[in-house]
Amino acid sequence: MGDQNIGNLEEEARKRKERLKALREQRKGNEPAAKKEKVDLPKPELKLRNYEPVTEDLKTTQLSNAKPGIVEDHIKEQTESGLPQPTITDDVDLLNLAPRKPDWDLKRDIKAKLERLERRTQRAITELIRERLKESAKKDPSNIAAAPDVSQEGYESD
Repeated sequence: MGDQNIGNLEEEARKRKERLKALREQRKGNEPAAKKEKVDLPKPELKLRNYEPVTEDLKTTQLSNAKPGIVEDHIKEQTESGLPQPTITDDVDLLNLAPRKPDWDLKRDIKAKLERLERRTQRAITELIRERLKESAKKDPSNIAAAPDVSQEGYESD
């Protein structure tokens, strides 16, 4: 039974090899035509615009300097056509042209808080002035008439 088992294994291996070979052939048969036939594509041309070659072989591929087009003819056509000419200010929006400062959004977000802080600062300055006037009035009572009357009525609270 051992010999028969080995023969059976060899037969299965041979069948597997044939199936693999058939699959390979089938895969090669389904490849696109471009891979089957090698088409000679033209080699890309070397165009040297901004590089001045050192070797003589490459000097033949160097392009001549570009010449500007005639602007006068183009301007004549535009003026004769009678269409309104676009102005530079029409095309350019200064808000989009100039970039914003990196902290513009932070300033926008703290604007309300800064206003409150400014009111508090003004109130504190007023209080300091009042205290100094009171101290100077205590030291020199004759200076009271010259000191303006500062009251708290005009200030709103936070």
